[in-house]
Amino acid sequence: MTELEKMRAGLEFDFTDAEVDAQKLNAVKLCKILNDTDASDYATKDKIIRQLFGSAGERPVLLPTFVCDNGKNIHVGDNFLANYNVTILDIVEVRIGSHVMIGPNTLITTINHPLTPMGRRKNLGITKPVTIGNDVWIGGNVTILPGVTIGNNCIIAAGAVVTKDVKDNTLVGGVPAKFIRELENDIRE
Repeated sequence: MTELEKMRAGLEFDFTDAEVDAQKLNAVKLCKILNDTDASDYATKDKIIRQLFGSAGERPVLLPTFVCDNGKNIHVGDNFLANYNVTILDIVEVRIGSHVMIGPNTLITTINHPLTPMGRRKNLGITKPVTIGNDVWIGGNVTILPGVTIGNNCIIAAGAVVTKDVKDNTLVGGVPAKFIRELENDIRE
C-alpha cells in the first residue's frame, strides 16, 4: 500500500510522504486565498470554501484565519460558522451537521502519533474520523480529538478537551470534557 492508501485506511502512515504532503500544500494554498479575501466578498469566499471542502451546505462562513490539512475531507451542513483561528486537521473525514457554530481558537483533529519515540522518529501518524451533529455550539479554545462523535444539540464549553463521544442534548466541559447537564431540545422537525 502507498502511504496515502494507508492513511485513508486508518493505518499508520508516513506523514512526510510526497503524496500526503501534496494534499496539505493544496489546502494551505486555498486557505491562504480564503483568508486573504475581503471579508465582505461573500460570493468569492463561498466559491473558495466550495473548492476547499468536500461538501458544504448553504451559507458556510469561515472567518480568518482558517487552516486545514486537506479540505476535501471536511463536509459541513447549512449555516456553518467557524469563528477566528479555527484549525481542522482533516487527514481523514470530518463530518459536521447543520447550524453548527465553532468558537475562536478551536482545534478539531483526526490525527494522532505513536506513543513510542521510534514511531515518532519514523514520522508516523494514525487517523480516526470526527463527526459533529446538528445544532452544536463549540465554545472558544476547544480541542476535539480523533475518533470523537458529538451528537445533536450539544454545547461544548469553552476550553474543553473532548476525548470521548458526547451524546445528544448534552452540555460538556473541562479537561477532559465531562458531562455537566442535559439540554432541552426545542426543535421539532
